[in-house]
Amino acid sequence: MEAFLSSTLAVAIAEIGDKTQLLALFLAARFNQKSAIIAGIFVSTLLNHLLSAVIGVWLAQFVSPEMMKWIVGISFIAVGLWLLVPDKDGATNNRWLQYGAFGATVVLFFLAEIGDKTQIATVLLAAKYQSMLWVVAGSTLGLMLANVPVVYLGHALMKKIPAKAVRLAACALFCILGAATLLGSGIALS
Repeated sequence: MEAFLSSTLAVAIAEIGDKTQLLALFLAARFNQKSAIIAGIFVSTLLNHLLSAVIGVWLAQFVSPEMMKWIVGISFIAVGLWLLVPDKDGATNNRWLQYGAFGATVVLFFLAEIGDKTQIATVLLAAKYQSMLWVVAGSTLGLMLANVPVVYLGHALMKKIPAKAVRLAACALFCILGAATLLGSGIALS
């Protein structure tokens, strides 16, 4: 259950202000099919995060537990610091829009998540907890919690959420997870 809760919270907070939220906003403005967009976000996220969790669990099999704790702990801190850097707005490739709300959302979200902070976080969480089911369920729920309101509330919501404060909170959360991972292995941070 810890894997599920940690994954949900970490990904939901990390996703706020992310480029995929801007993509959700764009798609909601472009298509008037909110349920198709939400279904596309879900399918894309589930596939992307399942692949990420498989990689995380696979990686953990080839690295000693002590080394894995170092890698995961330091990586969590690195992701936390990375969250302080806001995403740049990117142009959306219009060729995918011809596939409709669901198809465009699946393709564009999957592509946008490749190498994204939440994908990296999913790899790290799966490596740490060795629980693909709970990490994928939590990270997918976290991404949905952050993006579904954007589809429905759009611009009004984005104006009320201070992106800088959210990035600082997400940074703190990932740094705490990293420190807890390192301390949990008996490593004293000095």
